[in-house]
Amino acid sequence: MKRRPPTSISADDARLFREAIGEVRRIDPVAAPPPTPKPEPRPRMFEADEAAVPGELLEMAFDPAVLEVGEELGYLREGYPPKLLRQLKRGQFSVQDEIDLHQMNAAAAQASIASFLAEAKQHGLHCVRIIHGKGLRSKAAGPVLKALTDRLLRRRDDVVAFASARPAQGGTGAVIVLLKS
Repeated sequence: MKRRPPTSISADDARLFREAIGEVRRIDPVAAPPPTPKPEPRPRMFEADEAAVPGELLEMAFDPAVLEVGEELGYLREGYPPKLLRQLKRGQFSVQDEIDLHQMNAAAAQASIASFLAEAKQHGLHCVRIIHGKGLRSKAAGPVLKALTDRLLRRRDDVVAFASARPAQGGTGAVIVLLKS
């Protein structure tokens, strides 16, 4: 689409325009109004979260029995740096093998742990997981296999450290064990 060059305004057209418009006066510039103050910021998301808490507490979307406070196992052999146990608790070691003691009695579990650790040492493994369970079906005596695992690992010379696993790896129902090189 081609643009036409603007046509020049004739004197007759200019006179007609001025007559149609009438007298014109120049408007003096007006100062801009002062800026309106910005509103104070409001933490709307925080307020919404706080308002939702009572309703969420009534729903009980979590099972309080799943909370595992105070049931963690942990041990570090004397002569090793405390940093090692912290790293173990944080899950900074790769588990190379595991054994599950569920459905075993104490005697079978003890034998299984001994043979499992001997085999791990034979294969040069340094980090293993022992799944002992949480003892939820144990009688009033408490978790039998968990206590047995704790006692056995503390007595072994080839165990450097052990700690309850991270929740994704079994939580307090499993223990991660570091073995001597």
